[in-house]
Amino acid sequence: MDIRPLALDGVYEICPPRFGDARGYFCETFKRDALTAHGIEFEPVQDNESLSTRVGTLRGLHFQAPPQAQSKLVRSVVGRIYDVVVDIRAQSPTYGDWLGLELSAEQGNQLFVPAGFAHGFMTLEQRCLIAYKVDAGYAPDTEGALRWDDPDLAIAWPDVGTPPQLSDKDRRAGSFADFRTPFDRGR
Repeated sequence: MDIRPLALDGVYEICPPRFGDARGYFCETFKRDALTAHGIEFEPVQDNESLSTRVGTLRGLHFQAPPQAQSKLVRSVVGRIYDVVVDIRAQSPTYGDWLGLELSAEQGNQLFVPAGFAHGFMTLEQRCLIAYKVDAGYAPDTEGALRWDDPDLAIAWPDVGTPPQLSDKDRRAGSFADFRTPFDRGR
């Protein structure tokens, strides 16, 4: 498994090798020992799946606060997405910084998002099926969201030729300027 640290501390791109022949391929999409060997402690308790049928569907920027903070391992099973994380750990030197990475079914790459990051994605084509493992269950009383288009974050979302398709919750998300993080540097 190719595990590559990215510009924000604790965020990794993970590329499982594929073993293929004329029938297709086989790969191991989750291997705890490989993650642990890179210092990533991740004990998933739940698998989630998200289907977006339209180009430009934007989900995020979401997080869960302690004590139900979630780390995530995200991958695209069908289609391509632009996946974004924002560091919301108070004492982090990269607090408020973001990074984006294209995840695609064709590439098979994944993004590990530790607790203490807001997460969101935009679909780059129709019919995107996203699967992700989380290490804490859904706890609606701890969930939060930041505006996807917040000027203080200045995320460079791709131009897909259509306005983003948003949920009501994401339309109502708060600004980064008014945000008071529930995260210290650690979990």
